Amino acid sequence: MNTTRISLDKVAEFARARASSEGMVSTCVPGLHLMYIERPGDRVYSTYKPLVCLVLQGAKRITVGRQETVCSQGLSVIVSAGMPVNGQVIEASAASPYLALAMEFDWPSLSEQAELLDGGHRRAAADPSKTLLTQPTETALLDCGLRLLQLAEAPEQIAFLLDGLRKELQYRLLIGPNGDFLRDQVSAHSSATRLTPAVAILRERFREAVRIEQLAEAAAMSRAVFHRHFKALTTLTPVQYQKRLRLIEARRLLRHEAASATKAAYEVGYESVPQFTRDYRSLFGTTPGQEKGLAVR
Repeated sequence: MNTTRISLDKVAEFARARASSEGMVSTCVPGLHLMYIERPGDRVYSTYKPLVCLVLQGAKRITVGRQETVCSQGLSVIVSAGMPVNGQVIEASAASPYLALAMEFDWPSLSEQAELLDGGHRRAAADPSKTLLTQPTETALLDCGLRLLQLAEAPEQIAFLLDGLRKELQYRLLIGPNGDFLRDQVSAHSSATRLTPAVAILRERFREAVRIEQLAEAAAMSRAVFHRHFKALTTLTPVQYQKRLRLIEARRLLRHEAASATKAAYEVGYESVPQFTRDYRSLFGTTPGQEKGLAVR
């Protein structure tokens, strides 16, 4: 058995022992999450921050923008922009659950590392619509993942070790098989980097009415240029992106907090319950009333 497979099994065993419940499990390490699913399920809509996901067991179909791929054991998945994601676990069982480790990027340090690796030279612009990258998980990346998980066992060390471990993980990706493309995406001049503040505003204030001019200003672009680059990156207009964030949060409220359709609608920023119901059915294929009480898989 090669060293990568040994490392993969070791990290999977360690992660499974610490996945306290089925679904997404956040750890005490900022930005570090585990996913544990025991059976295939329906499509799940969510919004990812830029991150890397190490698939340790099972398989999941992921759709980001116009890209779709099946991510199985031994693959790493890089999402290089804050994107709405459609995911579906397609290979899992109680004996061999779907198991993955995800670590969010520190975008400023990732961009700085990319600039250092490129010697400060400006790179050619990457295709902004390609924000989902996959590659075989190398042993060095698994080692970083294991040490991040171990850090969750010693929270008193997080303040001292997390920054270095995350930078090491990011460095491994920047010099890996997708390194050139990732460095393009995160360079200070890329549309993804320039749009990052605007995306952050939408994520933090999705319940509010946010003016396009404010988002364009945050990205240091004209309104027309901002709108074009935003749609090229996310495949959605800013209004559609905000609506997606609202509906995903509403689904969580309906399923996990037993909220009524009316409460969920107003809680996420809708002013019209009928409009909320129409948008909900359009995205999820079911009504808010039918959604209540269902368990997310």
